[in-house]
Amino acid sequence: MASWDWQVFCTETTTGEVLEGCFGRGGDVTYLDWLLSAWGWTLSVAGLALVVALAFGSLMGILRTTPSRGLVFLGNAWTELFRNIPLLVQIFLWYHVLPALVPPLKDFPSFVLVVFALGFFTSARISEQVKAGIQSLPRGQRYAGLAMGLTLPQVYRYVLLPMAFRIVIPPLTSESMNIVKNSSVAFAVSIAELTMFALQAGEETSRNVEMYLAVTLAYFLSAFAINRAMLVVEGRVRVPGMIGAK
Repeated sequence: MASWDWQVFCTETTTGEVLEGCFGRGGDVTYLDWLLSAWGWTLSVAGLALVVALAFGSLMGILRTTPSRGLVFLGNAWTELFRNIPLLVQIFLWYHVLPALVPPLKDFPSFVLVVFALGFFTSARISEQVKAGIQSLPRGQRYAGLAMGLTLPQVYRYVLLPMAFRIVIPPLTSESMNIVKNSSVAFAVSIAELTMFALQAGEETSRNVEMYLAVTLAYFLSAFAINRAMLVVEGRVRVPGMIGAK
């Protein structure tokens, strides 16, 4: 069995020279520098896509619980569209097809297109969770708010959503972790994220084991940190007596 060479991360990417301290100086870039840069791109794609997913997913989840048939249809159509098309296909549609149909999109960097593709894909799942969270609340809460003179938007804002979002924090935690892992498909349109790093660095150095293990560790640490952070949030916003409360 071939021995592992972790010193490869201290190697300068163009000259092959091993640099002391493992970080490049004066324009030199080591594979460790490259790995950290790719990690940053992964977190950037995932973080921005999560913002898009939460915004559109929450909106569509709300629309699907309103009395309006038109709004319910819109929310259902959005959810079914984006959850029934594979993520990789959606990314290719955003990258190759939509710019041809909507010329202004040609000026958008591929990074932005991937963020929207991943965000809209994840929004379909968040829509289901928000809808389930709202429907899990007793109907009397909605009627009580309306009876007090609140408008329907006010009922959602002040009565239903504060409780519903507390209920759906656990599934939102899973989606937040999944969006980091799903961001790996961004390599298909040449985003310099972790998977792209592993592919290219592995080819350049022939040290695939080390590269893929490092990338695996980066994904694990990212997902683990999100899980711990969301557990803290869940503990702070938990309402005594609510479903799942301790």
